[in-house]
Amino acid sequence: MKRMTLVAMLLLTGAYAGGASEPSKLRPFERGSWQRLLKAHLGHATLVHFWGVTCGPCKVELPELGDFMKRNPSVDVVTIDADLVPNSDTAVLSMLEGAGLSAAENWMFDDGFPERLRYEIDAAWQGDIPRTILISRKGEMATIEGSVEPSMLQKWSDAQVAAAR
Repeated sequence: MKRMTLVAMLLLTGAYAGGASEPSKLRPFERGSWQRLLKAHLGHATLVHFWGVTCGPCKVELPELGDFMKRNPSVDVVTIDADLVPNSDTAVLSMLEGAGLSAAENWMFDDGFPERLRYEIDAAWQGDIPRTILISRKGEMATIEGSVEPSMLQKWSDAQVAAAR
């Protein structure tokens, strides 16, 4: 009886390895994550989008980014929840799923001192979101502060495909 109670408790908390609950799809973005991310995507056209649950323009832009990801499978799409207000995994994952970004590589700031994380990415970044960094196959970076037009992303993606030929 005690064993059944323990198994039931583990299943309810998601701690049992064979449990039905799916593990979080969010990666913790912490010190050193930026360099690991850049290394992992080296040689690939990569779009990195910083956003937040409490960001109004982000709510409009995320579904556009989801559409872009579907139309441009050759571009690695990475999202990073960099909201100044701490968010729950559930809220972040819900927004990503609603925007069609569940299959993207998704991260969430995981440091009590987010300024340190922003500094590692760009020493001049004050924390404004949305923010998008386009990284070419050669590693060249272009930063877009604020919302980005889908047509601009498409033009960049087309140039990346042409450069790969």
